Amino acid sequence: MRVLPGSRRFAVGVTTLALAATGVVVTASAPAAAAAACDTATNIALNKPATASSVQGNSYLAARAVDGNDGTRWSSQFSDPQWIQVDLGPATPVCQVVINWQTSYAKAFRLELSDDGANWTSIYSATDNPGGLQTITATGTGRYLRMYGTQRANGYGYSIKELIVHRGDGGGGGCQTPPPVAQDLGPNVVVFDPSMSSTSIQSRLDAIFAESESAQFGTQRYAVAFKPGTYSGINANTGFYTSVMGLGRNPDDVTINGDVTVDAGWFGGNATQNFWRSIENLAIVPSHTDNRWAVSQAAPMRRVHIRGGLNLAPDGYGWASGGYIADSKIDGRVGPYSQQQWYTRDSQIGSWGNAVWNMVFSGVVGAPANGFPSPAYTTLPTTPRIREKPYLYLDGPDYHVFVPNLRTNAAGTTWSGGSTPGSSLPLTRFHVARPTDTAGALNNALACGKDLLFTPGVYHLNQTLKVTRANTVVLGIGYPTLIPDNGIAAMTVADVDGVKLAGLLLDAGPVNSPYLLQIGPAGATVSHAANPTTVQDVFFRVGGAGPGKVSTALIVNSADTILDHIWAWRADHGSGVGWTVNPSDTGLIVNGANVSAYGLFVEHFNKYQVIWNGQGGRTIFFQNEMPYDPPSQSAWRTDGRGYAAYKVADSVTSHEAWGLGSYCVFTADPSIVAERGFEAPVNPNVKFHSLLTISFGKGSIEHVVNNTGASTGTTVKPVNIVSFP
Repeated sequence: MRVLPGSRRFAVGVTTLALAATGVVVTASAPAAAAAACDTATNIALNKPATASSVQGNSYLAARAVDGNDGTRWSSQFSDPQWIQVDLGPATPVCQVVINWQTSYAKAFRLELSDDGANWTSIYSATDNPGGLQTITATGTGRYLRMYGTQRANGYGYSIKELIVHRGDGGGGGCQTPPPVAQDLGPNVVVFDPSMSSTSIQSRLDAIFAESESAQFGTQRYAVAFKPGTYSGINANTGFYTSVMGLGRNPDDVTINGDVTVDAGWFGGNATQNFWRSIENLAIVPSHTDNRWAVSQAAPMRRVHIRGGLNLAPDGYGWASGGYIADSKIDGRVGPYSQQQWYTRDSQIGSWGNAVWNMVFSGVVGAPANGFPSPAYTTLPTTPRIREKPYLYLDGPDYHVFVPNLRTNAAGTTWSGGSTPGSSLPLTRFHVARPTDTAGALNNALACGKDLLFTPGVYHLNQTLKVTRANTVVLGIGYPTLIPDNGIAAMTVADVDGVKLAGLLLDAGPVNSPYLLQIGPAGATVSHAANPTTVQDVFFRVGGAGPGKVSTALIVNSADTILDHIWAWRADHGSGVGWTVNPSDTGLIVNGANVSAYGLFVEHFNKYQVIWNGQGGRTIFFQNEMPYDPPSQSAWRTDGRGYAAYKVADSVTSHEAWGLGSYCVFTADPSIVAERGFEAPVNPNVKFHSLLTISFGKGSIEHVVNNTGASTGTTVKPVNIVSFP
């Protein structure tokens, strides 16, 4: 999101001190995981460095055999012997190799492994190979894998469409050595104690804010945590990549007589780029009438008690485009003012001030009555199925992570009648991750049965993180950022019960990844209704901080998964931005059945923003901007006028969604027309409620859903549909 005159950032006309707690705790280690198996779901050769003895020409380079595309291939010169090798990374265990031969194949060949590229060990050989698609069980460990051909099947060279390699340790390396159990939270978790002076606390808060206020794509990351007690006379201005947290069991265990503030002075009073910051698990008595929290995407407020009012707009009531509140209580009035849209879930409010385009409430005590489109309130009495996000807290001197229970038909906060129900996990069950940890160390911790607590920082991954154990908790604080290198995925989750992922930023690397996060393998069908996987405050970025490429940000294959506040963003500003510079087809693909999405923000992807293939899905609140930068109508799509923002597949027979908005501003070519904002089969069980499209003056959207709804034209005025069909 960037601000352009007349774009979606449209003005709507409304006037470490020393670480105070080290977190060192020592108990028995977690049980080691069972021995891992062959991971046939992931191709570890994909986009890895490849070389060959020869090539037939520039169209048949060695890299074409590891690019994931069966339409390309490596081909050698017409002589024997010939070879192709791929660098898998140091000490990689191999269990299986798949070779998709072109018609010019090897009749006789060997598969070999080497640690240094000079001394080779054979792990498979054939003397009468039939070609075709060949799956080979071949085990060993090495850095380089080589196909060494000794006899061609015909007069041409050796030709391989795709060389696929699978790991022999389940992708996680097995439990080699259990990680240490004495752990601290690191230098970027700043913990305050009520015995500290307000002057010293304010000084440290001001220093963090000075570093983070305008550093939108910086590398600084902080979690600012308050031990239980009362703090007076402080204002925690909250900048980029900063989490403000209370460490009590419940929000009122930490009281700030003062403010936790987000404003937009750094950007001239414009709050539309106030991303990537959070507030959680504390109470605020505002120094004046209201606490100001003027944010846009990826800036959640969870488990907060505002003993006063809440102002969601910047000083001066400039542009704002948020936002998300859950499991919170605001005693007074919530004033959204210039906020274009907002989602509030399972909370309690004194009152709500106004609506602009799309204000959505589910399970909110005190919410305004449903009135879409005038006023633009979409109100559901309950949230169908939800589990609140895990959070860090102190039980006496020791850190724990609390995991709230699953709720059905939820309304109000989890803590209004006492402590939030759920389970407490001691920190000794977790590996406390630091940015210096390798992906191998993180996978080893997972394989040893550990949960993960990511502390603030930027983590580069040279192998995919594999979550394979049911009920694993992966929790981040202070916006830990995971960047996959060399075209791998950042993380995969097996098709198991009850995994909890929360508080992560997944940032695409410069080599194209197939996806950043996958929940369940393709074809997953097991029901997880009793104990679903939850993905909460997990954010996806493609470009902005530097060139990034990924085909799809998030793929959900496991049934019953709950997505609770995600923002998938193909960057429209920053570094490494352009139609072909940070390409990404789709933000979210849902293949699993009965998946729920609450607070779904997906923006600027090259094709469909969301593709929903699974049956029985539901979405409550969707915010979208189409890509700003298609160079032309034909460059965007040749067989139609663009792509819908939210596509429900033709095969789907049951789906329901409430409170959806799609906006366009085609800055590169204002003549572009998108045919529709939403696309779905016409079926009485595929239902939409309260949906709208808007143009910000550059380009237009012809229809709202399918061929229903008028064109937006180029005036900044929503076109609303109350229900469809």
